[in-house]
Amino acid sequence: MLDLGTSFLASVSRDPRGIAIVDGETRLTYAEWYRLISSVVAALDALGLQPGDHLVTVLQNRLEAATLHWACQFAGLVLTPVNWRANPDEIDFVVENAEAKAVAYEGVSAASVRASAAARLCSRIVVDVEPEPGEAHFADLAAVPAEPVAPRADAEAVSLMLYTSGTTAKPKGVPRRHRTERAAALAHLAQNLYGRGERTLGVMPLYHTMGVRSLLAMSLIGGTFVCLPRFDVAGALRLIAAERVTNLYLVPTLYHDLVHHPDFAGTDTSSVRKLGFAGAPMTDGLLGRLTEAFRPDLFVNHYGSSEVYTFTINQDAAVKPGSAGRAGLNTLVRIVPLGATDPHAAAAPGEEGEIAVIARGDEAFEGYWRRPEADAKAFRDGWYFTGDTGFMDGDGDVFVTGRVDDMIITGGENVSPVEIESCLSLHPAVSEIAVVGLPDARWGKVVAAFVKRRAPVDEAALDAHCRAAGLPSHKRPRAYVFVAEIPKSPVGKLLRRQLVAGAYEAEAEAASDPSAAA
Repeated sequence: MLDLGTSFLASVSRDPRGIAIVDGETRLTYAEWYRLISSVVAALDALGLQPGDHLVTVLQNRLEAATLHWACQFAGLVLTPVNWRANPDEIDFVVENAEAKAVAYEGVSAASVRASAAARLCSRIVVDVEPEPGEAHFADLAAVPAEPVAPRADAEAVSLMLYTSGTTAKPKGVPRRHRTERAAALAHLAQNLYGRGERTLGVMPLYHTMGVRSLLAMSLIGGTFVCLPRFDVAGALRLIAAERVTNLYLVPTLYHDLVHHPDFAGTDTSSVRKLGFAGAPMTDGLLGRLTEAFRPDLFVNHYGSSEVYTFTINQDAAVKPGSAGRAGLNTLVRIVPLGATDPHAAAAPGEEGEIAVIARGDEAFEGYWRRPEADAKAFRDGWYFTGDTGFMDGDGDVFVTGRVDDMIITGGENVSPVEIESCLSLHPAVSEIAVVGLPDARWGKVVAAFVKRRAPVDEAALDAHCRAAGLPSHKRPRAYVFVAEIPKSPVGKLLRRQLVAGAYEAEAEAASDPSAAA
């Protein structure tokens, strides 16, 4: 397997005049971008960075972020990107945990980085703000002519370290080698049937596995990465039309916002022929809306993680709603009975269990960064236990039902939130839906639905909808909460724990103030 620097050189050789990246008014060919990358590598050398050192980036999706990504691949540095919204404590943790030697940031993240004690001990590169004493400006580094850089890493070197989101504990570092990153990019191409010269909307963050995959995949086929620093629906629609974007790879939340935006109907989206989604299940209602709106040649449900890029793939998502499909090109998948420790124990068809994937697949990581206790929990006899629940139907297709921690046990019955969300999403008055389990003295937990409405609707109408859909009584929500927004992570993942915590707070307020419950 090639290292990523050599892989990029091959792209330059094949398509030197092809447009590699677009960021606002800036458009660089592969040959031009390679010259820029070479200058940045020389500048990183001048800062004293050595192969194996970690460079933390706190950047939005912009030319500088993508250029630093590739510069690290050539220089043998370990790119360590974090959310540009991170607070000083979060930046402190990543910088210290990774033992980073340098930090790159921009204006939107400047206050947090400059308040980070750990970051101040590193070499610092700024992008669009005035540098403080001792800091280097990216534009100055990029302006220095340099000899074409040769790759310094091999396929076994660590390319990237992503941090998983920490909902109940500190985030975990996920080191990934050049060979696993390239294998994941190749799988992304094959599984999404991308062809030469594709153009993708680069909006999924480059601190997230989906954003990285889009960046690398485009380089392999002479494609174009069209930067969108943060998701702005109107801006995304303008870029899709102006740049003739051919494929979209987004989380369901962003698709929802696209097709429900008032500008969507008047935007020419005919260039988009391939849709892909990942990061969360997509409701049946949204699947139907997207199919009607785009009439895509391919509609892919990609199920995976930062640790193992692909678990399963469904290349015809709208035909079998809810199905995550079958194992991807580089893996094997099993459903293990809930609570079982033996990865060779197989759940029966239709039986819900924990999803496990083979740990030696070409796209798989080898263990968390300095977290042996997390490795001990995740790896069992050569298999990686995902923490996701699901089942395999009689056809061999996998259905993801949620997280082990999100399973609602009510009256001794296991209830998956995803099934109920898909049912309620089909009601025309429901814009967004999230289902959680709330504590109950009698049942243990009761099913509660948090609903964002697009039209007036009440509990009775929604309950009648669930009954008509054949949802069993123990799965029908016993409580409905109508909300203005459903909490999500920056990449659109549903934050169920925030809903549960909010319900606790509301209950506590009502208990202490009787008027609050009125």
